[in-house]
Amino acid sequence: MLLSVNAGSSSLKLAVFDDAATRRLFEAAVSEIGGAARLEVGGKTEAVAAGDHAAAFAVLRDALDAAGLALADMRGAGHRVVHGGNAFTAATRIDDDTLAALERLNPLVPLHNPPALAAIRALQTLAPDMAQVACFDTAFHATQPDVARHYALPASLREKGYRRYGFHGLSYQGLVERIPEQTGELLPDRVVALHLGNGASVCAIRHGRSVATSMGFSPLEGLTMGTRSGSLDAALVLRLARELGIDETEHLLTRESGLKGLSGGLSDMRELEAAGTPEAGFAIEHFCHWAARHAGSMIAAMQGVDLIAFTGGIGEHASAVRERIEVLLAWTGAPSMVVPADEERVIAAAIAGLLA
Repeated sequence: MLLSVNAGSSSLKLAVFDDAATRRLFEAAVSEIGGAARLEVGGKTEAVAAGDHAAAFAVLRDALDAAGLALADMRGAGHRVVHGGNAFTAATRIDDDTLAALERLNPLVPLHNPPALAAIRALQTLAPDMAQVACFDTAFHATQPDVARHYALPASLREKGYRRYGFHGLSYQGLVERIPEQTGELLPDRVVALHLGNGASVCAIRHGRSVATSMGFSPLEGLTMGTRSGSLDAALVLRLARELGIDETEHLLTRESGLKGLSGGLSDMRELEAAGTPEAGFAIEHFCHWAARHAGSMIAAMQGVDLIAFTGGIGEHASAVRERIEVLLAWTGAPSMVVPADEERVIAAAIAGLLA
């Protein structure tokens, strides 16, 4: 069996797959780590004590045991790691050198990579002999050409790694694999893929490879998101930093902006659709407008489009939002489809491939 792990800042999700990474056998999650923690298994929720990711992993180990799936029976574990920097462009077996390199990447995404490292270390404590694999959201975008990858900055800064990386790569990799499964046909040459959720991005996929994407140096760039602003004029960011300070500006742009800022407090698309207020309506229209505009830039990068694919929580379930974006892109004449996200299966497949 293979263990897929996805750690967030206050959550930890597990999924167990068979050795071929084709059949999901079990899944569970601990949310609100460090607060009113809850264990979710099989549609049931119960309060648990989980002050940190190590405690959350212990809770999930017990849930696995209760389901007859001991950690000792796992062939290996794979972890979603948001940022791989320049060093990691493919799934990588975790050892001491890998951990040290991942530590050095923490300043690039201080909200995202540290939870993954905490999960890796927690599992090392619980199952020290288990093979572990790091799977990177940035890796799928390593195929982008230099002209799409680099900001217009001096070489001295570009050499330090100040460039566009792109994210949601595990989701896009899964989408590339799922489209032929759903259609029974080959993957179209030019796909515009929209991963729409609390975090949102769009990717130009040519011949199965990323050639452009909306997120850049961090997951803050690009589309309007749940609480993230998306792209801003750099001069505005500088002005905000002068007025509010660096830390307050970072909090504003990552936690208080996006749909939440536009609507006056709502970041969940379901709540926005139910609110019926002018502010909520404007936030939804803003989300759709910028998703379509960024999709247009992806079409330009590929000089056309053969398929528009939606994935992620909003992309899959918010049909009115999806239909509005489809209307805004109707000029392309391209068909569209929904592809359920399955990052866990991509991670499990990576484990199987490396262990083989």
